Amino acid sequence: MPHHKSAKKRVRQTVTRTQRNRIKTTMAKNAEKSLRGAIESGDKEGAQKLLVKAQSLFARLAKSGVIKPNTAARKTARLTKAVTNA
Repeated sequence: MPHHKSAKKRVRQTVTRTQRNRIKTTMAKNAEKSLRGAIESGDKEGAQKLLVKAQSLFARLAKSGVIKPNTAARKTARLTKAVTNA
């Protein structure tokens, strides 16, 4: 347990940021899952729209530090490849 005032504040900040980041990573996973579902069902037009949203989401998460930039690039590249080959 923290004893200093600043350490207590850091604990509060960490809890808040962890919750926020968990929500954002869940959003990313759901976006990827829905895109893969659209690809498997053969909905090419829907997959294109979902791809744009997923790319934007991954870029924002990388920019804010929730995920690493290389992870965002890798996921974006793989999803783009999956949509074009579908």
